[in-house]
Amino acid sequence: MLVVGIDPGIAITGYGFIRPLAAGRLEAVDYGVIRTDAGMDLPRRLAFLHHRLADLLAQHHPEAAAVERLFFQRNVSTAMAVGEARGVAVLALAQAGLEVGEYSPQEVKQAVTAYGSAEKRQMQEMIRILLGLPSAPRPDDAADALAVAICHLQHARLERGAGGVL
Repeated sequence: MLVVGIDPGIAITGYGFIRPLAAGRLEAVDYGVIRTDAGMDLPRRLAFLHHRLADLLAQHHPEAAAVERLFFQRNVSTAMAVGEARGVAVLALAQAGLEVGEYSPQEVKQAVTAYGSAEKRQMQEMIRILLGLPSAPRPDDAADALAVAICHLQHARLERGAGGVL
């Protein structure tokens, strides 16, 4: 099962496609970021994000999807723009016929590191180890998207009764 994870943002949206392999191992199929130009108005940035996400989904044909839930930010206008980017991501996933899992940052950290307050460096190292990568994925937004996808797979395994850690 190919899973896509999305770390939404208006300036940078991370994406990561992973697939489970034999013996509980995982493979990173593709990951990266979609950047929008700060000089564009918000509607054009959102349209660009939607178009790029739709292209990636058409290219990879994932069978499952997950998006990070927003947490409260101090800057309300930034939170609103990120919320709109998140909505565009969920729309693109729904249009691709995918059910969307939604996870808080703490749930993602718990699933990846078994510690809901893990630091960024701990998360990146666990993602590197779990995916067998030579170095931590860059930029951070791509690593975060891979973590969301790992979290979704972990939850799917638990729901199926497979239990255990990745």
